[in-house]
Amino acid sequence: MAEQCRKEYFEIPWANLRAKMDPAAVARTVIPHSEYLTQAKVVTAAAVGVDDSVVLTSAGGAVGYDFLVVATGRECSRPQKREDRLQMFEHDKARIASAGSVLVVGGGPIGVELAAEIVMASPEKRVTLVHGGPRLLMVMGEKASAKALEWLRSKNVTVLLDQTVDLAAAAAGANTDDKVFTTSAGETVAADCHFVCTGRPVASGWLRESFLGEHVGGDGKVAVDEHLRVGGLRNVFAIGDITDVPEAKQGYLAQRHAMVVSRNLRLLVKAGGGDGGGSSKERKLHRYKASKAAITVTLGRRDALAELPFMTVIGHLPGVIKPRDYFIARTRRMMGLRTGARYDQSMFRI
Repeated sequence: MAEQCRKEYFEIPWANLRAKMDPAAVARTVIPHSEYLTQAKVVTAAAVGVDDSVVLTSAGGAVGYDFLVVATGRECSRPQKREDRLQMFEHDKARIASAGSVLVVGGGPIGVELAAEIVMASPEKRVTLVHGGPRLLMVMGEKASAKALEWLRSKNVTVLLDQTVDLAAAAAGANTDDKVFTTSAGETVAADCHFVCTGRPVASGWLRESFLGEHVGGDGKVAVDEHLRVGGLRNVFAIGDITDVPEAKQGYLAQRHAMVVSRNLRLLVKAGGGDGGGSSKERKLHRYKASKAAITVTLGRRDALAELPFMTVIGHLPGVIKPRDYFIARTRRMMGLRTGARYDQSMFRI
């Protein structure tokens, strides 16, 4: 296993927001690889190149493979050490706790959920959300966007649409000490701290000059077939955000990708390797169908916004659908780890 981020741990990404606010959740969401990959060799280095049998790493090593699964997700700048990552969460919690006003940049699911977490935990704080698009939650329908906007404004969150914030200019300018940010529309936002929740590019740049480069699209996503194989190659798969599967890029869907690929790998290994194209095992490979499942956005500990096939609903009821612990306990169970009794007992309580 090689990572693009050089991390010595796995981080449950969809629990990131709760970890900023809840000290009890932090340690359970940042998991050393050694705790769940008990039979694997972990290479703590970035993958920088690949050919049809070897992956090259930033540490100067070469890792041979019979089967390759590309799961590099999105670009990140997380620290290598788990202890340093935990300190980052503690720092974020301290920033929020001491701030009278908070700026959230980005109105996708992450930005909306973070703004909701802050305002529900500390209603006295002035929260401003700036989003570059014409509506919030562009991955959802217009009804969901309107409901999210109405909910945030009902909690006294200031929402500025069709505007951006040049954070680099703010950091370099005279307004830094005054903690004042200027939007592209000329509006000023006073904030004691800010969080950037805009999308990050997929981490596929290292593939472009490789034999897989022809399967990397202009948006950086990797073309996969119905079995999640790259370009139809028998022994190269891709899963998660890096794929061009036409669906929302959410954590639970990446888990479904992983389950399909793991089953296919078992079939191929039993069939005698990656060159068994004519075997019955290969013809029985599992297929992945793009999900049209409901999208649920958590709004603090009790409320949520759910877009269902037949309706869009907001409030306490969809809050029960998405557990209060952001699926931390369930994810840890899937990884063969202890979940924590307090979260298991309380995750559906309202």
